[in-house]
Amino acid sequence: MFKLNKVSYVCFSFLFMMFLAACGSTSSTPDSTFTPTEQESQQSTPESSSTQAEVTELTISAAASLTDALEEIQPIFEANHPEIQLTFNFGSSGALQQQIEQGAPVDLFLSAAEKNMQALIDNNQIMEGYSETLLTNELVLVSANDSEIDITSEVDLTKPEVKIVAIGIPESVPAGSYAKEALEGLGLYDKLLPKVIQAKDVRQVLQYVETGNADAGFVYKTDAILSKVNIVHTVDPELYTPIHYPVGITGASKHKEEAKVFYEFLKSDEAKTIFQKYGFKGL
Repeated sequence: MFKLNKVSYVCFSFLFMMFLAACGSTSSTPDSTFTPTEQESQQSTPESSSTQAEVTELTISAAASLTDALEEIQPIFEANHPEIQLTFNFGSSGALQQQIEQGAPVDLFLSAAEKNMQALIDNNQIMEGYSETLLTNELVLVSANDSEIDITSEVDLTKPEVKIVAIGIPESVPAGSYAKEALEGLGLYDKLLPKVIQAKDVRQVLQYVETGNADAGFVYKTDAILSKVNIVHTVDPELYTPIHYPVGITGASKHKEEAKVFYEFLKSDEAKTIFQKYGFKGL
């Protein structure tokens, strides 16, 4: 009887050890299964970071008169090209030109005058083969909606009841340069100079007129039709240099391939439709 119990004990011990071995083998399975998953998770993290890093930010310096059109174009372009994000810097073309000359990190430049673009081209700061005239505009004379002064031409600005005439700074604001050119052609600029108040860009000219701080002002037609002012006169285009809007990719751009994508989009029918909506014309 004692021998039988001993044999039973040995058998039981052997079976128990086998059971532990089996449990150990089973418990190792999740570890081997988990390890690749953990490695895969670790490997996927750089990929997601890489995906985020692939979004390229383009900086576009553009004439203030293009603000509304470009802000409507932005979400459409970014929806079609989620890998590219647009950041705009709006201002007078002359000031933007100077910023680029001084090394500002700009990828594309949209000017309201060819002379500003040409200056950068002459200075080898625009990428060769990637600059052209995109749009045209018109110069108009505006007054406030509630103005009681009868203004129908440039000559009317000499009336004593007209106290202040707003124009952009001719040296840096193309619209101001065009206005000065037209008034000089009519022999009126020197006569009106005591009445002239200069603005940093066309948007400020509009603000002066809208708020009554100026009785009249010279702006682009595209700005006037979107503002609370009256277009009282369209300036004869023979009196000033044609208003052309060139676009160019800067030579210093660090994202030239992405800049080319937006450059081509600006010339597309979809973009042209938006520009036309805001009063711009193509060549």
